[in-house]
Amino acid sequence: MEHDPDRRFALVHVSDTDWAIHDLHYPEGDHRRVVCTIFEDAPTEFEVLWRRDLPLALRYSSAEDVLDAVRRFQDASRATRPIPIPHLPPTRNRGAGRSTPR
Repeated sequence: MEHDPDRRFALVHVSDTDWAIHDLHYPEGDHRRVVCTIFEDAPTEFEVLWRRDLPLALRYSSAEDVLDAVRRFQDASRATRPIPIPHLPPTRNRGAGRSTPR
């Protein structure tokens, strides 16, 4: 298994034609750890069985492409700091509440 300490997901080689992507935020044995299972149908065709509801493709050209897609999706959906909105005091209407003849 490749494991980069800065990465959340890892590609695990299960057999000659099968891989899995693990979410390293979950411990071994936790069913949420497996993000997907990848099956090699042909040398350049890999089918993905998603274990999570992710809006990603079902076929890729390599197992590494699947891992890259999961990482890109996770990076894009990461929460960011709120965008500051300038707050201005309410405008004062000096004549509000008074009726002045015109």
